[in-house]
Amino acid sequence: MEAVIKLDNFRKTYYTGEVEVHAVRGVSLEIQQGEFVAIMGASGSGKSTMMNTIGCLDRPTGGRYMLDGVDVGELGRDELADLRNEKIGFVFQGFNLLSRTSALENVELPMLYARPGIRGREQRERAMETLEMVGLGDRAGHHPNQLSGGQQQRVAIARALVNRPKLLLADEPTGNLDSRTSIEIMGVFQNLNSQGMTIVMVTHELDIARYTKRNVIMRDGRIVNDTAVTDRLFASQEIQKLEREQQAVQLVS
Repeated sequence: MEAVIKLDNFRKTYYTGEVEVHAVRGVSLEIQQGEFVAIMGASGSGKSTMMNTIGCLDRPTGGRYMLDGVDVGELGRDELADLRNEKIGFVFQGFNLLSRTSALENVELPMLYARPGIRGREQRERAMETLEMVGLGDRAGHHPNQLSGGQQQRVAIARALVNRPKLLLADEPTGNLDSRTSIEIMGVFQNLNSQGMTIVMVTHELDIARYTKRNVIMRDGRIVNDTAVTDRLFASQEIQKLEREQQAVQLVS
């Protein structure tokens, strides 16, 4: 099976004046269809640079990057934008929703740039279907300020999924959320992954990384550890634990 992501001796160097900054130093990595991977590391480890390259937002200085069998380095800017819109869905820490636009309209946005184009009625139907997939079908007409942080992140996830991408990239997706809501969002990701979606997530939270299947740890631009998660957490079980703890506290009080 062809890897969804294949980095071969990937290097990225930035130039600040006359100073060379080696952000990533010869990384080779493969991620197969259906994996759920957390990329971790301290600030300056290279994880954000790696994520930007995987997301086709930046190009390698050296080495090769294959996305779903396509050599990204050989594409022009417009071809790169088309590939990104077709193959990748993005979820960010800050949600990045349009404040004066309904949840449904926010989810429709990526389809405006799809090639070939998607007709208006199909856009609306697909956006609604995707909102229902993340449990927000009854909030389609609500604006972001009428939604909780967790609901806004679910809208952002639906927006990332609406073009039916091959790969979902999540950059600190629980960074602005409380503990329970973070677990709920990881439950959404686990459910998507169980249906075959490939997910790559950047996080600095060790407990959040335990909801994934594989942890890749970076330091100084290199991968220093790449292991399967053996003590994996499952969101449904963790939510049940929280509810039992809350019930116990209420009984005591």
